[in-house]
Amino acid sequence: MNTNATLSRWRNLGIIAHIDAGKTTLTERLLLKTGAIHRAGEVHDGAATTDYSPIERARGITIGAAAVQIHHAPAELPSHRLTLIDTPGHVDFAIEVERSLRVLDGAVAVFSAVDGVQPQSESVWRQARRHRIPLIAFVNKMDRMGANFDAVIAQIKSQLDGNPWPVGIPLGSEQSFVGWVDLIARAVLRWDEQGDASITAWDAAQQLHYEPMREQLVLAVAEHDEALASLYLSAHSVTPEQLRGAIRRATLAGFGVPVLAGSAFKNKGIECLLDAIVHYLPSPLDRPMVEATVEGQSLSLSPDPSAELAALVFKLAHQNGNTLAYLRVYSGRLSVGDNVWCSVSGRTRRVSRLVVMQADRMVEIKQAVAGEIVAVLGWKDACSGETVSQLDRRLSMAGITAQPAVLSWRLNAEKASDLLRMSQGLASLAQEDPSFRVDSDPQTGETVVWGMGELHLDVMLERLRTEWGITVLTGSPRVAYLETPCASVQAVEGKLAKQNGGVGQFARVVLDLHARNDGEIHFVDQSKGGAVPKAFVAATEKGVRAALAEGPLGFPVVGVDVVLVDGETHAKDSSDLAFQKAGADAIAAALSLSKTQLLEPIMQLLIDTPASHVGDVVGDLQRRLGRIVSIDDQGTRAMISAHAPLSKLESYTTALRSLTQGRAMANTTFARYETQRN
Repeated sequence: MNTNATLSRWRNLGIIAHIDAGKTTLTERLLLKTGAIHRAGEVHDGAATTDYSPIERARGITIGAAAVQIHHAPAELPSHRLTLIDTPGHVDFAIEVERSLRVLDGAVAVFSAVDGVQPQSESVWRQARRHRIPLIAFVNKMDRMGANFDAVIAQIKSQLDGNPWPVGIPLGSEQSFVGWVDLIARAVLRWDEQGDASITAWDAAQQLHYEPMREQLVLAVAEHDEALASLYLSAHSVTPEQLRGAIRRATLAGFGVPVLAGSAFKNKGIECLLDAIVHYLPSPLDRPMVEATVEGQSLSLSPDPSAELAALVFKLAHQNGNTLAYLRVYSGRLSVGDNVWCSVSGRTRRVSRLVVMQADRMVEIKQAVAGEIVAVLGWKDACSGETVSQLDRRLSMAGITAQPAVLSWRLNAEKASDLLRMSQGLASLAQEDPSFRVDSDPQTGETVVWGMGELHLDVMLERLRTEWGITVLTGSPRVAYLETPCASVQAVEGKLAKQNGGVGQFARVVLDLHARNDGEIHFVDQSKGGAVPKAFVAATEKGVRAALAEGPLGFPVVGVDVVLVDGETHAKDSSDLAFQKAGADAIAAALSLSKTQLLEPIMQLLIDTPASHVGDVVGDLQRRLGRIVSIDDQGTRAMISAHAPLSKLESYTTALRSLTQGRAMANTTFARYETQRN
């Protein structure tokens, strides 16, 4: 039987960072140090455990979040089970970070000691904070030229609004990271070339030098922990156990972030990080209760294996011919042979096989309980974000939100015989990735795929080629424009009258259309005296919304208030379909009168560039109709914040690399829609 004591020894955490900060290398060393693997694979060799897909290994980047499970026992503590998810660092795959953080309890934010806080560092930090995920920071690459631990600490404060608490001090000169002063345990760790550590207690000279620094840490934590403040004021001495306990409480409450340092590639600092994960990150018992609804009533779910079942599907994957539905079990237990209710599909499914994932390997289990992350095999029509619950208690939890796709490519199969398989492959990819969408152009019949950027779409089409054996031809990108009315119009009529004998069709509606500037669509019934019965009001709204899906310029219409002011029915010939058609005709006429203007997606760019190239980067942005928001001078480098229309950013990554000899990086995220500028 599972107990709270067991749950308290579980940690579910993510490894998050900017691309190339060393997440996957760090994950590999955590696996090696805990004995989960016996030889570390390197990212540059295409041999990392968690980057197991051929595309990830060929490109040397993480594309899909991968889960692994390890065990670690800090000194004088029992073994703890750590479930790690290694997430991508590229902005185009932000959905992988989002849905991982949705179900995790804590995270390790990895920063390069050379590059500091980079654009995507900020994005994933904000994502974690939005989900109220407690964090540990790990400053990696301390062995590199230009490594600066103090500068990273300062950037966490200034750029991330974080409250970093360095729990140690790195030892060594530039390119020679040799040790770590543990301020909590009053010890010094020194690593040899293999990454093995020797630990010694502070001698008298070290005590004199480092004790004031330890006291600064105690005081910083005591500001947010009354128990530690009382101890310090009464005894002026705090034991390592008391300080760790206070740091844990304050970290779980979100008041601060413990910071460690190391070199994952050289196996330095790995065991310190493992200890910190156990000491400072939450167990499932430490997280707030999860909110759910059942039959319109709200309830809170605790991680109790004996309570009713509540689990969330957070990811779908197709692997070795199997469909895997990844779940986080929040309450109750899930067993092989169970029949469960799935909220989004509105159907019953059977749990035929249950596994724990070790990257691309599966370990079969019979049962999963509250606090576990597992996968169910064979749920081919499952979808990300749906709640799994008992048949007699149909629960619903908050789903997973993806950013809107903003870039599209037109596709055609190279061979006509591949059309069906292309359709099947695209449907499979769209099922896995909520930020990838497949449409059809109503005018040409071409297949159109939507994604988060060029890399995202390129990877999806490469998967189509490698996993489905289909070669596709791509057309020019399309931008996800919207339309909005230029003016308000009143008393526009839509009428359908077919009464030539037999069953007729009759409906008449009168609508006002008003422009609004928040991008919302509102429909209001202000008809009087029962001119339009309630049943036909709903049908009219349905027709209106269908017509707004494609405006006069061929794009969805937003930013509009539609008011039903009058109408007319016929005792026999009126129907839902007739009022849908009348509503659609009235909207088409109103938009024709008001005219519409295009809204285009505006992207926020955070560009990390050498200071010597700021002029070139700014000039290029201005040619692309970009607006500079700020330029933050960071010594030899600069951070440029800007807004630019997506339509002008085609091949921007390539252009930026060319302008800066490959030394600049840009993080691009959707900001808002604006009226199109010429």
